[in-house]
Amino acid sequence: MTKKERYEFVIDYFQKHLPDAETELDYEDPYELLVAVILSAQCTDKRVNLTTPLLFKKFPDVASLSKTNFDELFPFIKSISYPNNKTRHLIAMAKKVMEDFSGKIPMTVDELMQLPGVGRKTANVVTSVVENQPNMPVDTHVFRVSKRIGLASQTAGTPLSVEKELVKNIPEALIHKAHHWLILHGRYICVARNPKCEQCGVRPVCRYFNSVISPKNKMLGSSLKNQKN
Repeated sequence: MTKKERYEFVIDYFQKHLPDAETELDYEDPYELLVAVILSAQCTDKRVNLTTPLLFKKFPDVASLSKTNFDELFPFIKSISYPNNKTRHLIAMAKKVMEDFSGKIPMTVDELMQLPGVGRKTANVVTSVVENQPNMPVDTHVFRVSKRIGLASQTAGTPLSVEKELVKNIPEALIHKAHHWLILHGRYICVARNPKCEQCGVRPVCRYFNSVISPKNKMLGSSLKNQKN
């Protein structure tokens, strides 16, 4: 099977089975999404969604967030992973948005990456979710799933290298949606430990299943058959 054929199968499958895939983070505007994505680093979306309602009630916009201090903000996000760093990042991010971008969340990857606490993945998430820009955020789920299925080569050792392969091979109009396909697939089916291959719709073209799981199952079946004989 060629890489092109594998991509065509995977894209067709997700278009049919996850046509409306979107972020699981709760947000109302670019400011809330940016804050939620910063908080979500090494933390579950579920935990973030439990945290942000009170946070956004107290700090409804970037201006109010820019005027707070560590001691006032920290209690609102103390249940999130790495709350000390994220508290500092959020305040510094808000201040820079107010000072350098006239209080408006920028909508280019390069500009977003100028903000404290915002790396390439976060910038890609915000721009792809808010404006459907053809940017591909690569988190641990996307990295794992892409390499397992065979969308990314085994030699792709960094998130950026995986991102480049995905962007090169996925139609531009679908890149923003493909990000959600891969995240959700990794979150619920192609999990890190004991992937649920029996539930996987892309199993027929999956490199991992066909090179690791399927041969193992055949060996097990042969062994059980021999025991019965």
